[in-house]
Amino acid sequence: MEILNSKIFGENLSGTPLLVFHGLFGMLDNWGTFGKDMGEFLPVHLIDLRNHGRSFHSEHMSHDDLAEDILKYMEHYNIAKAHILGHSLGGKAVMQFAIKFPERVESLIVVDISPKAYPPHHQGIIKALETVNFNTVSSRNEVEAVLQQYIPEKSTIQFLTKNLYWDDQKRLNWRFNLKTLSEKYNEFVSNAIKFGVFEGATLFIAGDKSNYILPQDHFAIKQQFPKADFITIKNAGHWVQAENPVDFINVVKDFLNIN
Repeated sequence: MEILNSKIFGENLSGTPLLVFHGLFGMLDNWGTFGKDMGEFLPVHLIDLRNHGRSFHSEHMSHDDLAEDILKYMEHYNIAKAHILGHSLGGKAVMQFAIKFPERVESLIVVDISPKAYPPHHQGIIKALETVNFNTVSSRNEVEAVLQQYIPEKSTIQFLTKNLYWDDQKRLNWRFNLKTLSEKYNEFVSNAIKFGVFEGATLFIAGDKSNYILPQDHFAIKQQFPKADFITIKNAGHWVQAENPVDFINVVKDFLNIN
């Protein structure tokens, strides 16, 4: 049985752990500062989704697959119940998990994503990533130069190139499984999560410069997460935790009753 890769902070602390899941093309390292800070108060597991970071690669990538991975992870670490936080694609995963396995969720935090289907909107990034030929590039600068032809935002390029590593053949490569993420893209982005209801405490956090959670989405969210509260964080886009980390961590602490 393959278990998701993770990094654990505060593992000697008592209390209900917090499991954290990153977004598409991300990895647990994106949440390092948050994990370290929150690990002062409770056990925090930063976790790589399948086909990302140092977790296993697979041809399958549905919301159900991601939810099952979370269950297997909790069983492996003997975690009966946890606070579950997910950003973007990780948010879809934790919503599906909460609906399928509500008895395992103490509380749910969903960051800048809703349960709805989204139109495809990463085609430019996927095209850019697929254009990088690792037989011919031999440095991070050369990879960045290729990506710059397709992606104007420097911050996005920096985010993506964090995934570069030297493989066993001493060649640069992506840590994420680009083949599956490209082939199964519609399964996990352009599909809503399955209908069901999670009755537990739930918080949806949005960035004020992001359009992933719109005011008109609140009614539909409440159909599946009736106890959902909504908070919008100022001066933040889609990567809320990176763009306004102070307000973000304070909102999470308030929700979890951490002083």
